[in-house]
Amino acid sequence: MLHYTEMTAHDTAASKAAKGGASEFLNVERILAMVRRQMWVVIAAVAVGIVLGILYLLTAVPIYTSSTDILIDKGQSKLVDELASASGVFQDEAEMLSQVELLKSRQIAGNVVDELKLDENDAFLAGTPSILRSVRVAVGGLIAAVRSELPVEQADASAQRRETAINILQNNLDVQRVGRTYVLRLSYDSPDPVLASSIARGFGSAYLDDQLQAKYAATRRASSWLQDRIAELRQQSYDADLAVQNFRNDNGLLLTGTGLVSQQQLSEINTQLTAARAQTAQSKAQLDQIEKIIQDGRTDALVNDALLSSTINTLRGKYLDAARRESEIAGKLGPDHIQAIRLKTEMAEYERLIFGELRRIAESYRSTYEVSLERERSLETSLTDVTAVNAGNNTLQVRLRELERESEAYRALYDDFLQRYQQTVQQQSFPITDARVITEPQAPDKPSAPKKPLILALFAFMGAAAGAGIAGFREYRERFFRVGSQVRSELDMEFLGFMPILTPEEAKSDEQKAAPSKLWRPGALATYVRRHPMSSFAETLRNIKVAADLSMPDIPCKVIGVVSCVPGEGKSSVAASFGNLLALQGMRTLLIDGDIRNPGLTRGLETKPEQGLVQAVLEQADVEDVTLRDDPMPLALVPTVMRSRITNTSDLLASASMSRLLARFRGQYDYIVVDLPPVGPVVDAKAFAQRVDAFVFVVEWGKTSRQLVRSAIASNPIFHSKSLGVILNKADSKKMRLYRSYGSPEYYASRYESYYRD
Repeated sequence: MLHYTEMTAHDTAASKAAKGGASEFLNVERILAMVRRQMWVVIAAVAVGIVLGILYLLTAVPIYTSSTDILIDKGQSKLVDELASASGVFQDEAEMLSQVELLKSRQIAGNVVDELKLDENDAFLAGTPSILRSVRVAVGGLIAAVRSELPVEQADASAQRRETAINILQNNLDVQRVGRTYVLRLSYDSPDPVLASSIARGFGSAYLDDQLQAKYAATRRASSWLQDRIAELRQQSYDADLAVQNFRNDNGLLLTGTGLVSQQQLSEINTQLTAARAQTAQSKAQLDQIEKIIQDGRTDALVNDALLSSTINTLRGKYLDAARRESEIAGKLGPDHIQAIRLKTEMAEYERLIFGELRRIAESYRSTYEVSLERERSLETSLTDVTAVNAGNNTLQVRLRELERESEAYRALYDDFLQRYQQTVQQQSFPITDARVITEPQAPDKPSAPKKPLILALFAFMGAAAGAGIAGFREYRERFFRVGSQVRSELDMEFLGFMPILTPEEAKSDEQKAAPSKLWRPGALATYVRRHPMSSFAETLRNIKVAADLSMPDIPCKVIGVVSCVPGEGKSSVAASFGNLLALQGMRTLLIDGDIRNPGLTRGLETKPEQGLVQAVLEQADVEDVTLRDDPMPLALVPTVMRSRITNTSDLLASASMSRLLARFRGQYDYIVVDLPPVGPVVDAKAFAQRVDAFVFVVEWGKTSRQLVRSAIASNPIFHSKSLGVILNKADSKKMRLYRSYGSPEYYASRYESYYRD
């Protein structure tokens, strides 16, 4: 049992590795395998979609589209001021989209209906027989009826026809902006190409007429509003000017040509004060100069007024003449001569007279200085008074300037509105629109719908989408065993291999290659391994023997139970084929049909036996009498023959008689293969489990639910502990290719075909 424990640990590690690989967030190989498996579902759905598309195209009514292009010309002059909100000059995309909605409006559609009298056109009101279009028109009519102010039943027949015509127009109309340009493309769909072009042309004309009417109404409203506004602004401007003048008069802010009177006085006093200060400085300088001359007694120093004085000039001449003569006499007769002394006395008298005259001039200078000084003081006093007045005026001028700005603002608004009013009045009698038709609609010669390639592509896409949904649901609902990694990850058990499904022709092939069997009829599935000992079918069975030999090397006679979860999974065929393989390899092999309630192994025999396992256990029949042999092969079989209904089959399998019988068989054979009942609700296999050395689980490929198998194993742990592994029976080799992934054993299965001889 040591080898079996090591193998179980190895299987557990392998299953954990498989689980880790399966938990990848994105497994490309699994996705590709899913695509391969469900490809035909998607293809079938696409084919159905294309067929439906063709049927739709065969029944759809051709629709013709006529279009016209309308240019919103920004180069046109403004007809109405921006305040009138009708200039038609577009500055952003929102305004262009507003024009798109205007073209789609019920007002424009109603004008077209009235112009073309579409409410009297029964063919137009009948619409097209297209189912989709009829549904769309009906929904549009229902919405219009819900939005209508009057109940539908209260509207007269004429109004109803007009509303129906408007709904049809709106449902078949399409308006789009051409790129980032100022061109709007209007298209209309109709089964009648001529009617389509007429309606497209009607929409263009109705839009232009609506623009003209809107411009005229806007200019008229703007003119009336501007008149009232101009009268209001005129009065406001007058009141503002009057407030300025009253404020000036009340505060003495009298104006001259250059500004306020107080400001002019301040400027003049400043000028006079500057001149007075200069005059005072000059008078002071002259006074100081002449007083200095008098103080020093200098007769040679003169001032301007002295030079202009004839008296001083005469005295100075006499003084100089006396000085000259005194100098001559003193030089000839000496300084003490009486004549020299007389002349000196004359010179002193002349000098006294000269300084006396200078003192008179000095008094004149002093008087002038005092007058200048007094004038300066007077001007400073006046400057102080005027400055105080001007400071008060400056404070008042702040309010004055505010009033003046208000007056100027009202005057500017009045002039501006007056100019705009004149422009509006001039344009009111001749409104033009900024929109014009640049492409006239033409009657189309080819239908625009249905677009056959697009419709087919759309239906094919919808079919592909539906097929993908179905395929995804099928994959989501995939709950069966398909590959060996699922066995390891779901059951934590060893995977022994696939048993390919064999058709009746394949099972009966090459009958002449093997000796006829005494137990099974010719071509029976149980003898397939005899005829094809090198097939993949036989190789899987051979794997069971290897697993048993490795896990139970010390047991001379190995009792192997073959079980399944539900009936019909092929456990009896596997048990019979496994017994034939063992016998083919020279092993003494005994097959026991332990499925007493449903002896499938016995039913596959060529001849119906008379007695079997039940008789040997309950009736003590001779073992040799109930044992069937397939000479010369070392293969024997104990069938199950039911002569009456047995209610305690589990007790029979667990009985002491059965134990003694099995002990006897252990001494005669190398392998005992027991075909046991399913391990689901039937408890026979569990009752017999203690007498079995190992179990082989047979699970039908693609049929038995993984959840069912997990539940059966979990509720019967003894089967898991004694399990050799699981065989996936009835595997479809063609479908198996769709479940292989890169790196898996199934991916490389084709490389081993040279080792098999099917």
